[in-house]
Amino acid sequence: MCPSCEPVPPTGIKVSNVTRESLSLQWDPPAGEVESCIVTCCSGGETVEEKTTNTNSVTFSSLKPGVSYSLHVSAQLRNGTTSTPASITAQTEIDLQSLLKDLGLTPYYREKLTLSNILEIDKKTITDVAVKSKSDLPWYFLKKLMMVNMTARNMKCASVCELNCDDSSGKLNLRDLLDSPNTGDTLNPLDIITALFLCSDAFVQQEMALKMSMCQFSVPLLLPSCDTEQCTLMLWAMRDIVKKYRLPTLSQSKGFIEERIVDSQVPMISCVRLGICTLSKSEILNKLLSNSQQYHDTFVHQNMEGCDSPKRISNGLTEITWYLPGGNKDIDLFNKPVAVANLHGDIASFETQYSFLCQTSAAVFVFFDHLGSECKILANQNQKAQIFLVGNSESKNFSLETLENVATALDLTKNNIIIKTKQKNDADFIKCLRKKVSDVVEKPQMKIPIANMADIAHELGILVDEDSPECQAGKENADAITEKIHDLLQYKEQQLPLQGQIWKDLTHLEKEQYRLQKVGSLNIETYKSDLEQQMEELRKKQNSYALSPAMTCFIKAISRPGIERCYFLKWMRMNLDNVSRLKLSALRELYKEKCKDSANKEEVKEIVRQLSNSSLGTEHFFREMGLIYEASLSLPETDPSRQQFQHLRKLCAQLLLDGFPLELVDGDASNIPLIWVSDVLTQLNHLVSPKNKIRVVTVLGVQSTGKSTLLNTMFGVQFAVSSGRCTRGAFMLLIRLNEDIKRELGCDFMVIIDTEGLKSPELGQLDNSYEHDNELATFVVGLSDITIINIAMENSTEMNDILQILVHAFLRMKEVGKKPICQFVHQNVSDVSAHEKNLRDRKLLLEELNEMTQAAAKMEKGEENKSFTDVMEYSPDTGNCYVPGLWNGNPPMAPVNVGYSETLYELKKNIIQQLGECVSSAHDVLEFKEWMTSLWNAVKHENFIFSFRKSLGADAYMKLCTEFNRWEWEFKKAIYSWISHGKTKISNFGTVAAKSQISDMEEFLTQLKHEATTELSKWEKKLLDNLQEHFKQRDGHVYLVEGYKEEFKNSAKNIRRELENSVVIQLTAAADIKWGMKEVDKIKENHTKEIEKAVSGLIADCRAKDVQMTEAELNKEFDKMWRKTLSEMSFSGLKPTDVFTDVSHYLRENVKKKGSHACELLSIKPLKKCGLEPFIYKPERSLKDITHTFRRLFNLQDLVKAKQNVADNIKAACQDSVTEKKERKTNYRNTYIQEILRIIDEMLNNADVDTDMEFEVPLKQHICADAARNFQRMHEDFIQANDPKFLLDKNKIKFCADFKDVFHKRDQCQKKAEEFTEQCLKPAVEDFVYRSLGTNITEEMMRSKAFSTRTSFQGSVLLDLLSKEDFNSYLSCISNYEDYVKTWILEQIKEHFSGVSKTSGYEEEHIKYSIKNIKDAMEKAKSEKSADLKTFVERICKELSDKLVISQDALGAFMILNNADQEQFADWLTASVEKMEETLKRKFKDTSFERKLEHIPVNPQTELFRVVGCGKQCPFCKVPCEAGGGEHKDHHASLHRPRGLVRRKWQSSEKLSTDICTSLVISDNSFRGSATKNEWHPYKSYREIFPDWHIPPDQSLEASDFWKYVMNKYNKKFAEAYKAKPADIPETWGNITKEQAETSLKKSFNVS
Repeated sequence: MCPSCEPVPPTGIKVSNVTRESLSLQWDPPAGEVESCIVTCCSGGETVEEKTTNTNSVTFSSLKPGVSYSLHVSAQLRNGTTSTPASITAQTEIDLQSLLKDLGLTPYYREKLTLSNILEIDKKTITDVAVKSKSDLPWYFLKKLMMVNMTARNMKCASVCELNCDDSSGKLNLRDLLDSPNTGDTLNPLDIITALFLCSDAFVQQEMALKMSMCQFSVPLLLPSCDTEQCTLMLWAMRDIVKKYRLPTLSQSKGFIEERIVDSQVPMISCVRLGICTLSKSEILNKLLSNSQQYHDTFVHQNMEGCDSPKRISNGLTEITWYLPGGNKDIDLFNKPVAVANLHGDIASFETQYSFLCQTSAAVFVFFDHLGSECKILANQNQKAQIFLVGNSESKNFSLETLENVATALDLTKNNIIIKTKQKNDADFIKCLRKKVSDVVEKPQMKIPIANMADIAHELGILVDEDSPECQAGKENADAITEKIHDLLQYKEQQLPLQGQIWKDLTHLEKEQYRLQKVGSLNIETYKSDLEQQMEELRKKQNSYALSPAMTCFIKAISRPGIERCYFLKWMRMNLDNVSRLKLSALRELYKEKCKDSANKEEVKEIVRQLSNSSLGTEHFFREMGLIYEASLSLPETDPSRQQFQHLRKLCAQLLLDGFPLELVDGDASNIPLIWVSDVLTQLNHLVSPKNKIRVVTVLGVQSTGKSTLLNTMFGVQFAVSSGRCTRGAFMLLIRLNEDIKRELGCDFMVIIDTEGLKSPELGQLDNSYEHDNELATFVVGLSDITIINIAMENSTEMNDILQILVHAFLRMKEVGKKPICQFVHQNVSDVSAHEKNLRDRKLLLEELNEMTQAAAKMEKGEENKSFTDVMEYSPDTGNCYVPGLWNGNPPMAPVNVGYSETLYELKKNIIQQLGECVSSAHDVLEFKEWMTSLWNAVKHENFIFSFRKSLGADAYMKLCTEFNRWEWEFKKAIYSWISHGKTKISNFGTVAAKSQISDMEEFLTQLKHEATTELSKWEKKLLDNLQEHFKQRDGHVYLVEGYKEEFKNSAKNIRRELENSVVIQLTAAADIKWGMKEVDKIKENHTKEIEKAVSGLIADCRAKDVQMTEAELNKEFDKMWRKTLSEMSFSGLKPTDVFTDVSHYLRENVKKKGSHACELLSIKPLKKCGLEPFIYKPERSLKDITHTFRRLFNLQDLVKAKQNVADNIKAACQDSVTEKKERKTNYRNTYIQEILRIIDEMLNNADVDTDMEFEVPLKQHICADAARNFQRMHEDFIQANDPKFLLDKNKIKFCADFKDVFHKRDQCQKKAEEFTEQCLKPAVEDFVYRSLGTNITEEMMRSKAFSTRTSFQGSVLLDLLSKEDFNSYLSCISNYEDYVKTWILEQIKEHFSGVSKTSGYEEEHIKYSIKNIKDAMEKAKSEKSADLKTFVERICKELSDKLVISQDALGAFMILNNADQEQFADWLTASVEKMEETLKRKFKDTSFERKLEHIPVNPQTELFRVVGCGKQCPFCKVPCEAGGGEHKDHHASLHRPRGLVRRKWQSSEKLSTDICTSLVISDNSFRGSATKNEWHPYKSYREIFPDWHIPPDQSLEASDFWKYVMNKYNKKFAEAYKAKPADIPETWGNITKEQAETSLKKSFNVS
């Protein structure tokens, strides 16, 4: 054969799809005429399989796992020639690799599963999707296990189940029933459990072992590792399992033993298999450990669902479980506890495991069918345990002779042999086996705690999970702390001193500072100052303690790297639980003993106190750490002692993120270390931002009703639940959400809050237990989105008590805008028809809740008619969950009830669904922190219906006010613009510029009012729509201000009413002016015509002379004509009116309604003699009468000043009205005095001081007389200004000039164009600019934060005062607030605009707009081909009629003797207008801002003054109201002040008072005055007297620092100004710096 004909070996050979039993081979197609390829698979030099194929790939199956194979591929030609083989090697996967790949766990074999992974909430955790693939199986198991569901091991893919159940062929084929189902696609649960343990970190392993133990599943004792053929003792995994049991000796006393199972001295019985065994060892053990009434599959066996599949990796797994007696001889199978170990697989293959069991067990039971050569293993072991052989005589391989030989060799007696015979049924066999085990348990040869088995494991080369360096380091650090604990109480006092009595004293002082329960007759502010000093001393005492050795070790240990820190904290928790358990167990026994004798009340109380204080857990160390941190903050910032603790907050935030709980409420002191918790949450926010949104779920209920267990079961978490460790206070825990569910819930984390039980028997012995429960319930309900109310059905009395507490809490939240969702959980209700049967109970519960709500509403001073569903989201049908009992049978051997787990799973799904449907948006971490702070401050006040200050509600309210102010201004601006156009139309009505076809002014005014109504309705709707949209949004926490929605809607309607009144008044005023000028205009028009006629005649006469006349001659002729014409005219003019007569009439009509006494007072003094001197109020009653009526609250001077202030304010308002009318320069109309009287009546009705006729009548006389004089002068000025002869004389020079131009036939185009521009257009444009400028200035000022809301405005005013440090400014602001702020607003406007003409941009804009309109009007007039110049000009004016007000006088004068050419006039007019543009720009630029303000009709000062508020002042300290909108129900202010600043002084000492009303309203002090009819009334019930004022206590003790600083600094000056003695200033006020005062202001008003 030629070389070229030899076949070429295949190339590109590669292996793929390698599994434990198969692999595939591919290669490139060989060159030439290849007929086929021969592929050979070899192992160990022997051919395993050979295949011939005509393709370029092949697959080998039925291979062995973990074996290396060589693969050879040869190409074969048609002639049979074969090429040299191309070779490659490949190894099949080992069982572990293959299984992990099937389960989708391969990534977790190196990077282990963490608790964060398995506790994360995703779609799978809340959906019931069937298991469809093998990769779903581990997650299904974990999901069920974390909820302690006993069905967790029932794992099977849906596809397999469907395959086995499918019978859709329709043909009967019974042969299939005899075939074994295909188990190749199913996995043994033990393999899945083993794989999960191998792929989990130590903390997940521990959690899994704990939950498996609760389900009464066996847990791994020795865990095999297929890849290393080693096993691991799972000591750490079992460390957290704590068991309780009762020995028969304790059954009488009902005592019990509780211990950590790995430390328990319990004998162990091990069961193993030798060779093949037909008996199911695991199933026999299950029967052995179960009584006839309560069978349970503790161990997995082949007869369980899905467990008949062959094991792939779990052979070698040794499991362990425990039998624990309950102290009932009729139920207990064994009288003593026993551990039972079960080794899976043949001991011949797992000698190490067998050896370990032989050395650690009291007895080993060897199950067999046949004892062959492998039985040598039984003799070769280092035997310490008794050996029992358990055989099956029914097996065909059983040999009695062999058994005898082996027994003899092992020195076994008949007692050590157990045979299952045909005559012995299962029950008898189990009974026999149980007897053997019982004998061993009663007299064990060996009892080794699991913790002590580590040494044996090390000797045998078995790994121990606790041997990791991190675990040992954590243990060492924890032991260093806990091994020194001997006396718990003494240890806490010495090592954790800050949370002892000092912390409780601080808590007491802090609450007393807010509540002032013990102030008695002391000065409140002095008392508060003393409390502050005591607190300062306690803080110093805290800082005087050196860091204790225990805390030094603790802080050092938690500062270690993450995994070591986690081990440390676990060790700490377990060690401390062990210590506490012993102490509490002894105390409980003593308590039971003492309770037998009722004479031991005091001793019992002391034991209760010790029980309360003897608990010690990691939370105490974290609490101490928080208190150390807080105490260090009182040191200077540069102090090393402060700096060394700054890292602790971040460290704790990281722990929270890692799944460790954070203590929110210290249950021992009933307080929150607020600074510490806030700073930790701030750090948490830094760690997770921007993914920082949270939802909060809280559980509340009676103590020991399973609240912590409920949360642990629902969310897989680990709140403390052991008998000695009931939750105290409140703890929060963070659970991550998967991306797939974040979008649905609108948050990134779920916060779970576990709380201590209400109505605690321990706390019930203490004095403040009810207060404690109230505080806790209000606090956690306030934090929650959903509150789970846990009710144990057997505790109905306690249930009623806590429902009352909870209803109060929910009601308080409703009052502040938060409406949490309520979910009742009824425990221990197992009937399947519970929901239906309890329909009546649910209705009764709702009725009871409604009654409680109504009673609570009355107690909270709220609305009386409220139902439970008004204060929270609750549905009787969906808001109740009936949960079966926790245990399925009798503990301690009972597993968790499947019904319990499944019901809580449904509850979990329901809760998450409700969170997704929440109307309110999720808080971010910082918002949660702020809300928590405000909530706790409110709780401390005992004033739960608190204001929004410093809370999320404050921000939401501020945002609403800011937005509403913006919408309101847009509304006003639009209407002001419309009014301006309307007034322009009225001004041009009846002139050549008028566009309207209506000739009657009344009709025209009616039409304009109708248009105004349409415009107002349009803008009112827009404002209301904006408001509606604002409340629809989910962000911004608008639900917190939902209660203000109606107020702002009413405010919008009120704005509409006010603007409507303003429109009517201004349009009527404009019409009045027009009406007032009507007669004058007619006279002027007639006179002008006569003059024009006379001038025209003179021109004709002069031209008729046909001589050249000089200028002097023309002037002489014109003068002669002028005198003659005027002498022939009749100048009747306007007739003067006696305004006083008119005013007297309307005053009399007004007073007549007040009765005869008022009329008598009016007749005492003629009106003309009134108002000549300043109005000074002089009371008619005697000094004695006055001081009796207003004793303590008002003296004579107080009353006089109060009424004088009312009079001054009314006078000022009326003077403003008069001044505004005088500035119009119009004629007097009787509506003016009617308006003045209306203003007086309205202000008197709204006055805070009671007024009488002796005050009202003289005041009206004074104001009306003053107004009459002003109106009289205005009337006379108008007559003079509009005197016909005077007006003609004023235009004489112009007429003369025009006469000479016409006579000489000069070109008038340029002159007339300039005249029209200068006299008609320029004033009109100037007027338009000024009319528009007011809104521009107002709008720009409103963009600054100072004018955004009333709160911001008040804060800005006070900050400005602080910066000036001028006493007179303070005095002015306090004494005459409105005048001061008006001046302040004007100063702010001037300061803002008085620089380089800041208004020039607006001015140029309006000038350009006007010029454009003029040019457009000219172009349109040109296009219409006017007959003459007059028509041309009239058309221009008409086009501008709704934009510019053109003076009719100027226009009339311009039209006289005008013979200009139209086209040339138009050209010159264009040039004049362009020149006018530049002239006006220069003029405005050169005009001072103050001068501009005088010409602006929309006064910015007046518009901005609206932010001052409604004008109401605090009834006690006179601070102004800051509530938004015009129709608010409650008046409130951010910052109240000492009453001495508003002239209040002690009557006995004449010293100014330092009392602040925010303190008074929570004190037991009382007040009286005219409002109380001189009866004493408690400050706490001030709303009964002043229902429209809301005065919450200060949310922080620093809130009033600003006013305290002011009073301290100017104490003497205020005393001098008020003719009083200086106040006794509390000592702490003197320590307040200007910087602290400024910080206080900024914080209170949220300004920067």
